[in-house]
Amino acid sequence: MTYDLSALLKGNPYPGRGIVLGRSGDGAKTAVAYFIMGRSVNSRNRVFEATPDGIRTKAFDESRMTDPSLIIYHPVRILPDGTTVVTNGDQTDTIRDALLSGGSFESALRTRCFEPDGPNWTPRISGLAAPDGSYRLSILKSLEGDSACCCRYFYEYEAPQAGLGHFLSTYEGDGEPLPSFRGEPKPVALTAPNARSWAEELWESLNEDNKVSLFVQMLDLRTGERDTVLLNKNK
Repeated sequence: MTYDLSALLKGNPYPGRGIVLGRSGDGAKTAVAYFIMGRSVNSRNRVFEATPDGIRTKAFDESRMTDPSLIIYHPVRILPDGTTVVTNGDQTDTIRDALLSGGSFESALRTRCFEPDGPNWTPRISGLAAPDGSYRLSILKSLEGDSACCCRYFYEYEAPQAGLGHFLSTYEGDGEPLPSFRGEPKPVALTAPNARSWAEELWESLNEDNKVSLFVQMLDLRTGERDTVLLNKNK
């Protein structure tokens, strides 16, 4: 079963943070998306900013930032060989450093755990898009809210189908505590012809009150050209 990603997002007021990796409809590009949402003033007080090797989160109004831990990080790092790493926390750097020193996506994440923000114990979600078009996803989460047990799940997609991606988010929806994502990454249809149209579609689908920022990129597998769009609610 392939899901309509826009419908999934419209039907969920708070998926939290989300990653989509996949192949464009024409089969020529790797599609990457990452979004953040927020319920607190602190979480909503953020924007995405481009960096030489990806993006970072930063405070929109520095005077209103009360706690930067867990919300200020580099969601996207692009390595010299063209590998794209995207995550919802500082494990982006853990993965990048491991890859640059001869390690792997999986070995890096085996050194990490879910976020220390009980009682939510927010999962760490991570993705890697390789230059050949293959990609990997991972989620690290607590066992049914048990802070003593970290469950690590890894998914590898060696030969992605054109027009198909996989979606992973931190939460199933809103709640107290927030319920962690369940099951495997959801297969979703990717039909947008370019980054701008896909970004506009996703942005419109995210809950208006809770959405904060969105990153979308289409990587041409033949030329290496990257078509990138950043959208921020705070302007």
